[in-house]
Amino acid sequence: MPSFPFTTALVTGASSGIGAEMARQLGRAGVPTVLVARRGDKLREIAEQFDGFSVLEADLGTAAGQDAVMEAVGNTEDPIDLVVNNAGFGTSGQFAELDADRLGDEVELNVKALTRISNAAARAMAARGSGYLLNVSSVASFQAAPGLAVYAATKAYVTSLTEALHEELRGTGVHVTALCPGLTKTEFQEHSNTTEYEATFPDFAWTSAESVAAAGLDGVAKNKTIVVPGALYKGLVVTSDITPRAFARRLSGLASSIRR
Repeated sequence: MPSFPFTTALVTGASSGIGAEMARQLGRAGVPTVLVARRGDKLREIAEQFDGFSVLEADLGTAAGQDAVMEAVGNTEDPIDLVVNNAGFGTSGQFAELDADRLGDEVELNVKALTRISNAAARAMAARGSGYLLNVSSVASFQAAPGLAVYAATKAYVTSLTEALHEELRGTGVHVTALCPGLTKTEFQEHSNTTEYEATFPDFAWTSAESVAAAGLDGVAKNKTIVVPGALYKGLVVTSDITPRAFARRLSGLASSIRR
């Protein structure tokens, strides 16, 4: 059974995938956790399995939903020790052909909601001199991704913001970490219209939600700045750092055209 330094937690996007798996791992470790998502029925199914779990139904694509989570995160009477910003979605396709409103919703959730919740968490944690903030990004944040242009751009923002907060809060007792997984089999593929990836990419290219969640929770406990689960993706990130951007961008575009 895993052991964590967190006493309480809040996980957004906890109804499925990586978020749900983080919730289960926290539950098995005996960490009371607030589960956040739009689908309250899914959250309750998880919450009923563990003591001390509660459900906060909130649509983080709206100001009201964001405000509700910020209020919970900033509550000084019942402080949240670990905040996991996991909620997000992607949109696959050629940018010029995609629905502008959907792209706006993607930016609202992946960027604005995460920013506001991170701000509330950082403010509350810095004031009490302790806490853990885990922002779920992606290996897509290290490289432009034709065919997933907006998703990669939002995740580049998440990784950059998280790195900056890690440095700003250094020495305050607050841990800030970006979790950057590669291909992981979750509902993300269905919601981002990328279900064909399962047939396109070999089994070794996929990581499990269980291993990704474990890596993220372990990483923020150890105050790592960036966590990239899986040897394959660690290697790809290192390569992206030394590959000329123009070449890497073109290579990514060719891979995108092959997938289509």
